[in-house]
Amino acid sequence: MTSSDGERVAEDGRRWSRTRRAEFALQQLRAEIDEPATELRYESEYELLVAVILSAQCTDRRVNEVTPAFFEAFPTPRALAAATQEEIFPYVQSVTYPNNKAGYLAEMGRQVMEDFGGALPETIAGLRELQGVGRKTAQVVASVAFEIDALPVDTHVFRVANRLGLTKEGAEAADTPRKVERQIKRVIPKQDWGEAHHLLILHGRYTCTARNPDCPSCPLTPACRYYARKERLPAPLDELDAARGPLFCNTCDRYFDAPATHIDRYEQEQIACPACGSMQVFDTDDGEPTKTVPDYRV
Repeated sequence: MTSSDGERVAEDGRRWSRTRRAEFALQQLRAEIDEPATELRYESEYELLVAVILSAQCTDRRVNEVTPAFFEAFPTPRALAAATQEEIFPYVQSVTYPNNKAGYLAEMGRQVMEDFGGALPETIAGLRELQGVGRKTAQVVASVAFEIDALPVDTHVFRVANRLGLTKEGAEAADTPRKVERQIKRVIPKQDWGEAHHLLILHGRYTCTARNPDCPSCPLTPACRYYARKERLPAPLDELDAARGPLFCNTCDRYFDAPATHIDRYEQEQIACPACGSMQVFDTDDGEPTKTVPDYRV
């Protein structure tokens, strides 16, 4: 159900609060996803850390293709510490930013051996001291390897949390991963952070994709802010005459070339009719509305 202002309303007539959305999302995703876990392949804390470093702006599939040979060549922090950046590079050259990552891994191996006695630090703060380990990487390793409560925000978590409505809008919009993390931690119980991280990632990877999300098969649409707004977009118009102009205003029945713009209630810039100001504007090539809904990607 949808209210007059485009917000989702539950079957009992109540609006979906952020907390209620989070509860519903976790419940539904638990039923859909049997094993919410990282898809990176690893057999030790060390291997997990290496894989997560390599996965920055790279797919898990690609990382899983290179790590078997990498771990055979550098099976321990000691072996990695003895290697140079040039020796590591051939094993990681097919991932993104291979030069940088080879350098990070060489230095990380030396740090683990020299500063931590050959064992990975088991805290987020300790992990962040290692070369190539930022906030997100440290949280992933701490959560998965050491069962520390953390809710890392990657591109999938960022997108799904914003689309679903687990975050705020307007002046408090969660437009950075750090803001998303702070806001969703307030609506997801601490003991569920690690599980929620994996559930949201897998949902974003396979259903709520960046382009062409599979809304028809999504179990979260009853609560989804993004879906509710998409459903309120005007239906396409048939039999528009593209020869009369590239754009058509359905409010004043006018074809035109140069549009005006208008900022809607969601602070989204929309194409508008230059004559009447209406946002009921359609592309005459395909009849689709030009109006869009806010989307979120990093």
